[in-house]
Amino acid sequence: MVDFKAKARELVAQMTLAEKCSQLRYDAPAIERLGIPAYNWWNECLHGVARAGTATVFPQAIALAATWNPKLVKKVATAISDEARAKYNEARKFGDTQQYQGLTMWSPNINIFRDPRWGRGHETYGEDPHLTRRIARAFVEGLQGDHPVYRKVDATLKHYAVHSGPEALRHSFDAEVSKKDLYETYLAAFEYVIKHAKPAAVMGAYNRVNGEPCCASPTLLGEILRKQFGFEGYVVSDCGAICDINRHHRVTKTDAESAALALNNGCQLNCGSAYRSLLAAVAEGLISEDVITRACEMLFETRFKLGMFSDDCPYDNISYDIVDCKEHKKLNRKAARRSMVLLKNDGILPLDNTEDLKIAVIGPNADERTTALANYNGIPTEIITPLAGIKRAAKGKVYYAMGSRAWRRGDETLLREAVIAAQKSDVVLLFLGLTPAMEGEEGDASLTGGDKRDLDLPEVQCELFEAVVSVGKPVVLVNISGSAVDLSAAKERCAAIMQVFYPGAQGGAALADLIFGKYSPSGRLPVTFYRSVDELPPFEDYNMEGRTYKYFRGEPVFPFGHGLTYTTFEYSGLRAEQSDDNIRVSVNIKNTGDYKATEVAQLYFKLAEDVPGAPNKVLVGFANVKLKPGFVSEVVFELTREDFALVNQEGERVITPGDYELICGTERLRVALK
Repeated sequence: MVDFKAKARELVAQMTLAEKCSQLRYDAPAIERLGIPAYNWWNECLHGVARAGTATVFPQAIALAATWNPKLVKKVATAISDEARAKYNEARKFGDTQQYQGLTMWSPNINIFRDPRWGRGHETYGEDPHLTRRIARAFVEGLQGDHPVYRKVDATLKHYAVHSGPEALRHSFDAEVSKKDLYETYLAAFEYVIKHAKPAAVMGAYNRVNGEPCCASPTLLGEILRKQFGFEGYVVSDCGAICDINRHHRVTKTDAESAALALNNGCQLNCGSAYRSLLAAVAEGLISEDVITRACEMLFETRFKLGMFSDDCPYDNISYDIVDCKEHKKLNRKAARRSMVLLKNDGILPLDNTEDLKIAVIGPNADERTTALANYNGIPTEIITPLAGIKRAAKGKVYYAMGSRAWRRGDETLLREAVIAAQKSDVVLLFLGLTPAMEGEEGDASLTGGDKRDLDLPEVQCELFEAVVSVGKPVVLVNISGSAVDLSAAKERCAAIMQVFYPGAQGGAALADLIFGKYSPSGRLPVTFYRSVDELPPFEDYNMEGRTYKYFRGEPVFPFGHGLTYTTFEYSGLRAEQSDDNIRVSVNIKNTGDYKATEVAQLYFKLAEDVPGAPNKVLVGFANVKLKPGFVSEVVFELTREDFALVNQEGERVITPGDYELICGTERLRVALK
C-alpha cells in the first residue's frame, strides 16, 4: 500500500511558511519550484457535475431521496464521478485546473429538511435521519469509488452542522439546539456516513451552534467530529464562513483572529479570504507553524490519494465520451421515473393512450426548463420538459396552454386559452408548482431571496387552478416543486395528483412513461406535506417538537413515506425473531393487482405505551420489492437492539424499557425486547 501520508510530509517539508499558508486556501496557487500546479478545491456535483459545462443533469437531491433506492442512487453517483473524472482528465492537460474542473466535490448536502420554508431543502435527502443516511452513504460510495489505492473523487458532507435556514440570517444565526435534537436529528446522518462510507471531507456551516461558530467550534469539530465520530479527513469552511466569525458573529475582532480560531480548532481548508491572514496570525502569536504544517499535510495527502501526482491512477483513463452519454441518459430517465410520487389516483391513471384521447397540457411548469435543472447544475445536451415528453408519447391530440406565469400576473388571454384547451380535451394535465427562482440558496432564488414565506402556490396559479377545475373535465395535477406546498384543495378536487420534484433533464420523458402506464410509479415522499406553516413552530426554532413525521402531532395532507402505484399490495405475517442483540423482522408482500410494480416496504417502530415527548414513530428500515401480479415476496429487515434506542435529553442513546410496536404497511406487531 502506498504511504500517502509520508509522501505528503516529504513534500510539505520543502515548503516555506508562506507557501504552506497559501495551500490552505481553496484557490491554492502553483508552487512551481516543487512542481505543484495550481488547484482550485471548489467543485460541485449535487446531482451531476455542476457549473463546468456539459454534464448529465440527474434529478435533484430531494428527488433522489424520493426513490428510496440506495442502489439506484449509488449508480447515479458513480455516473457523476465518472463524468467528473473525464472532465478533470481533459482540463489538466492545460497544465492546471480552474474552479469547477477538479476532483474535490462539495457534495452531498445531508442537512435535515426540518421545515418546508427552507429554500435549500431540495438540496437535501429529506426530513428523516435514517432515509438521509442510507441515501447519503450510497451517494458517497458512488462518488469515491472502490479502488484499493486511489479515490475517484472526494465527497464532502455538508453543512456541518444544525444548518437549515433561515437563509437571510445564516451568516450571523445562532442555532440553539438541545443535546437530544443534536444527536437524534442533526448529527445522526453525519455520524453514520462518516463511520460507514469514510467521506474524504466535511464542510462547516455558516451559523453558530449554541454560541460556537461551526467552522471554529471545539465542540463540533474537536470533541464530536474527531473524537466521537472518528473522522479522519479534512474540514473545509463554507464560502466566507470564517470571515463571518468576526464580521457577523462578532466572536472575534479580525480576520487573523478568525483564521487562527478556525484552524486551531480543526478547519484545514478555507473557502474565502480569511486564511490570507494566516501569516499575520502567526506573527501575532495566535497560531503555530506546526498547526499550519499538519493541515497542509492533510490536504496534500488527499491530493496524492486522488492520483494528482501519479501516472498509474486507473481513473485517468476515463474518456470524455462518457459525459452525458447515451447510457447516462438512460440511467437519468430511470432515476426520474423512480423519483415521482403518485399521491392520489381515483383510477384515471394511467391514461389509455389511444388516438382518440384528447389531452390538455396546461400550466406554467409544463414547459419550464429551469425546473429540470434545479440548482448546482450542469448543462445537459437536451432537456425534455413535461410538455415535450407528453407530446412525444401521446398518440392522440395534445392541446397546450401556459395558462399563467409561474408567479406574476400576465395577459388575461393566457387564462382564457387554458379554459379553451380544457374544454376541448378529455383530460387535463395541469402543471403547477414552484421554480428554483422561488426556493433556493441566498442569492440564487431571485424571487424570494431563498426561503418561502408560506406553503401556498402563487395566487396567479391558484386562479388558474380554479378556472381549469371549474371546466368539469378530469384533472391530473402535476405539482413540480423542490419542497412541500399545500395540496389540500387538489386532494379534494382533482382526479389524481403526481408530485414531481425537480426531475433532471429526462424528467419529461420519465413522466410520460408513468402517465401512459409504461411503468408504474414507485416514488415515496421524503418529507411531510402540511396544510400551512401555521401548523408549524417558528422557522427560527430548531426544536424538533412539532416538526416532521416524528414529532408533528397534527394531520398532514400527505404523510412522509406516502406514495401509490398502479397496483395493490397486501401485507401479511409480520414477525420478529430475537437472538442476543439481533432482531430479524420479516413480512410477506403480495401484488394483488394487475400491474408489475415496485413497493417500498417501510418498517417503523413506536413505543407501545404513550410517553410524553416520544416520537410518533421512527423509521428503522426500508426495502424496494419489485413484484409481478400475483407474486409474493418475503422482505427481511436485519436489526439490532440499538436500532430501537432513542436519544434522551443528555444526548445519550437509551433503550426505553417496555414493549414496542412494529409497523410495516398495514401490519402491526407488539414486541418486547429481550
